[in-house]
Amino acid sequence: MKIIDAYIIKKYLGTLFFMLALLSIIVLIIDVQSKTPRIENNGFSVTYFLVNFYPFWILNLIITFMSILVFISVIFFTSRLANNTEIVAIISSGASFHRFAKPYLIASLIIAGFALATNHFILPWANIKKNKLEPYTYNQVNKDELLGNTTIATNLNPFEYIFINNYNREQKKGFGYLYQKFDKDKKLTYQIIANDVTWDAKSKSFLLTSFMERWPQKDDSEKLANGDQKKQDFGLPPEELFPDKLVGQNKITPDLIKLIEREKIKGNSNVNTFYNELHQRTSMPVSIIILTFLALSLSSQKKRGGLGINLAIGIALAFVFVFSFQALSVVSENKSMSPLLAMWLPNIIFGPIAFYLYWKRANQ
Repeated sequence: MKIIDAYIIKKYLGTLFFMLALLSIIVLIIDVQSKTPRIENNGFSVTYFLVNFYPFWILNLIITFMSILVFISVIFFTSRLANNTEIVAIISSGASFHRFAKPYLIASLIIAGFALATNHFILPWANIKKNKLEPYTYNQVNKDELLGNTTIATNLNPFEYIFINNYNREQKKGFGYLYQKFDKDKKLTYQIIANDVTWDAKSKSFLLTSFMERWPQKDDSEKLANGDQKKQDFGLPPEELFPDKLVGQNKITPDLIKLIEREKIKGNSNVNTFYNELHQRTSMPVSIIILTFLALSLSSQKKRGGLGINLAIGIALAFVFVFSFQALSVVSENKSMSPLLAMWLPNIIFGPIAFYLYWKRANQ
């Protein structure tokens, strides 16, 4: 059986790598063609994006759809084994279906382990490179949402607040700045306003211009001061102080957990987006194992229609799986469902189905 195990694992991984390569090439060609006008209109060349954006974008795409590609790959090569009566020969030799399924388990665990490590620690590094340029591939409305002007109203903790009337994320500068600090009794202890605020990358602090400071006193008097320039340091860059929806993708899991805790304290309404990112990093690799056995159960018997009917069923279920993840992500972001449940619900549904079909097939 060791020879058969190696044969099946080779078929599994070979088919998967072929699918990954084919998908990457097709999607890359289509995406480059569709986004070339936007890339060039933003002052970049396609060659620059092919080197500095698309390798990281492809990695993100592969990991995102790994479970679906595994599902279709297993259906494809297992259906061919069934049509060639190879499975019948293996079972007839005295091996149980459970023993036949062992190499599927081994291969799926290897791939799931790789995807798990990549999701938590490698993909965030690639996403930093990807997300730096990705807004320039969007239409103007979506680009402005990430890089354009916005109003900032956030609290750093229960006692400190920042307001910026007009802040440009791309230039990291804004107009109409206000910072306030309160004591535990919610009384104002310090306030500074400034005409302009600009992030200074060298000093890793904000540079305020034309500012005025105010210190309310216990006797209801005020101490005032003003000046031309002043630096203010919060210990974090603007991407972390005023995070957009892509920031969570850039964080390895320990840093993502810290970001979530910080944004919970701040009362960020987008914190569920970060929770979704956190939970799907584990739920997606687990789905690789579930979908492997679902595909094995569906395609290990020879059927009328052969490979075609199995692929049709597989592609249909793959679309359902992908759509459910995307739909539940939106539901979670709208706070209609907890992120933990939303990101695990497809596995909760497909897991028992896969187990039932596998058990039924093993006992035939």
